[in-house]
Amino acid sequence: MDEAPHPAAEVLSYLAGEWTVHRELRDGRTGHSGWFTGRARFRPGTDSAWLHVEEGTLEWGGARREAGRTLRLVPCAHGGAEVTFADGRHFHDLDLSSGRCTVSHQCGADLYEGDYTVVSPDEWRLRWAVHGPAKDQLLASVYRRSPAPGPPES
Repeated sequence: MDEAPHPAAEVLSYLAGEWTVHRELRDGRTGHSGWFTGRARFRPGTDSAWLHVEEGTLEWGGARREAGRTLRLVPCAHGGAEVTFADGRHFHDLDLSSGRCTVSHQCGADLYEGDYTVVSPDEWRLRWAVHGPAKDQLLASVYRRSPAPGPPES
């Protein structure tokens, strides 16, 4: 069921902080399925770009291991951001002002098609469909804002 999108005029203001992430992975060619669960942090980097750092546990093909990735978000004048890989290569542009953004990225022979949906101030979803000569994958992620830490107990 599709939820009505929740507009987020400023991408970086919306994403700032820590989120839990749960991702389901399915491979249509092999029939494999798996999951990733962990944390995603969005924070200022050393230059004008922000960092999107994910760390957690991946289970795929019966094996479980630690996994992670880092992306950069370069602010744009209109409140959106250019998403790049850690090495600065362009990935896609991101504009959540309507609460939804459809993106794509060609990687060699593989086409990555993504759909971002802001569900609420504290939840957003990302769905990637990956198609190519050797790929037929679906990655569906749910991000939920982590609660702010409370005062220390005395």
